Amino acid sequence: MHIAEGFLPPAHAVAWGVAAAPFVVHGARSLTREVREHPESTLLLGAAGAFTFVLSALKLPSVTGSCSHPTGTGLGAILFRPPIMAVLGTIVLLFQALLLAHGGLTTLGANVFSMAIVGPWAGYAAYRLLRRFGAPLMVGVFAGAFVADLSTYCVTSVQLALAFPDPSSGFLGALGKFGSIFAVTQVPLAISEGLLTVLVMRLLVQSSKGELTRLGVLLSGGRQRTETEATAR
Repeated sequence: MHIAEGFLPPAHAVAWGVAAAPFVVHGARSLTREVREHPESTLLLGAAGAFTFVLSALKLPSVTGSCSHPTGTGLGAILFRPPIMAVLGTIVLLFQALLLAHGGLTTLGANVFSMAIVGPWAGYAAYRLLRRFGAPLMVGVFAGAFVADLSTYCVTSVQLALAFPDPSSGFLGALGKFGSIFAVTQVPLAISEGLLTVLVMRLLVQSSKGELTRLGVLLSGGRQRTETEATAR
């Protein structure tokens, strides 16, 4: 879903940058507070950022001016909440634009809004909803990663349709075309990302149980055993 450098009209590029900025600023404050109050979380933060960087760097050709790829933002959103993922995602997208020519500086705001803001919030909402209704941890993790991925591609489709409406059917026609083309590659990628995120979370449960308990991913006290058993199902 990286929109390529210079592909959006200047007014659209600026507008998406302005829309994304407050979320990134808020995320930077949340990240600073997390590191200051819990310096032991630095390694897990780095792992979440690296997971996003690696997955979102794996791209497949798709819509002209964009591409399909996993996002990796669901894991970080579940661990540290969406505000922190906004700034981690921005850092990832900036480095990819500068080092890998994925996306670009002029389209950074649009890419941040879709992948680092909407994706994490939608994925986290799906995760929290399922957990609230008693779903096992790994079911919630799969749903969170799956929804974070698909919602990102939906927002990118909207961004492209707004910038390039169909001459005859307008915005809705363009949205249908962009969305259907993306879906061919993005739906299987979202499923794969969900399964991979579950595997990573299982490893974290085994290696970082105390940190996951502090973050609220695992339950504490007498309910911890039930939670751990649920992750093994």
